[in-house]
Amino acid sequence: MKYRKFNNTIIARIDRGEEILDKIKEIALKENIKLANINALGATNDFTVGVFKTAEKKYYSNNFKGDFEIVSLTGTINTMNGEFYTHIHMSAGNDKGEVFGGHLNRAIVSATCEMLINIIDGKVDRKFDEDIGLNLFEF
Repeated sequence: MKYRKFNNTIIARIDRGEEILDKIKEIALKENIKLANINALGATNDFTVGVFKTAEKKYYSNNFKGDFEIVSLTGTINTMNGEFYTHIHMSAGNDKGEVFGGHLNRAIVSATCEMLINIIDGKVDRKFDEDIGLNLFEF
């Protein structure tokens, strides 16, 4: 991975074989990012995304292997209990144009991943909401 910072924007290139969430965390900790939004695209050959079933308050994961284009990766960096936290969703399409996505659990880059991280001057923590079953923004 390589990246450069321009004022409040980081442009990163995540390389083949690297795991996307690991690299987001590495950047966030090194740059002391407390609040940001993320957008990216690229390619993956091994990823896991989940879907939250609200009635059960539980995530169900789907694993995908093969050649996929990351058509959308979006989310936030923030904190929970003052510590690094991220919430990312990803959609990826195969060679037939079928797209699969959800809450990103892991993704290995197969060619490259081009990412923009827009740092926001502020801090928003998260707190677990018993009613919903998720870690929600706490203002």
